Amino acid sequence: MGFLDPVTLLGREVRLEPLTSDHAGGLADAARLDQVWGLWYTSAPEADRMRADIDAKLARAATGEMLPFAVLRPDGVPVGVTTYLHPLPAVPAVEIGMTWLAASARRTAINTEAKKLLLGNAFEAWGCRRVAFRTTWLNLRSREAIERIGATFEGRIRNDRVMRDGTVTDSAQYSITDAEWPAVRQHLRHLLSR
Repeated sequence: MGFLDPVTLLGREVRLEPLTSDHAGGLADAARLDQVWGLWYTSAPEADRMRADIDAKLARAATGEMLPFAVLRPDGVPVGVTTYLHPLPAVPAVEIGMTWLAASARRTAINTEAKKLLLGNAFEAWGCRRVAFRTTWLNLRSREAIERIGATFEGRIRNDRVMRDGTVTDSAQYSITDAEWPAVRQHLRHLLSR
């Protein structure tokens, strides 16, 4: 399997499968339930824009810019999206981001296990030296979640993000390195066992 080749990642609490247009209806339903797009700092599209959002991600995936996943509960119901993006094959390194989850999946084992699967694939299958995370500076819930999984805060990147409404804002940058991965993996296993 090559760097950024599509892969399905399976856990006990979550299934990550390459995003397709077939996921549009279920993801629109997930977004519609709690109107996740109403959180101005998220990357979640409005329910009626889900197909267009998926098409845009698939177009970027076709150029090697990203690898988007549908986040599915064990029963196959879509509850969100997450993405590998900003690949640097020469390093190798990648970012995990553009993640949004329905309210029913937030602060559950779904997100923790999804990150464990994505990190494991990046470090163990692709040999990444670094996996980065960025979130909007004001998205305190996402920043707490990233820190909870064991990523190291690297700094505030100023004026690097344009939101849907045109607002320019800052990002919080985090990463996990290959040297840190064994301890982070153990930490994630511990979180999932509780």
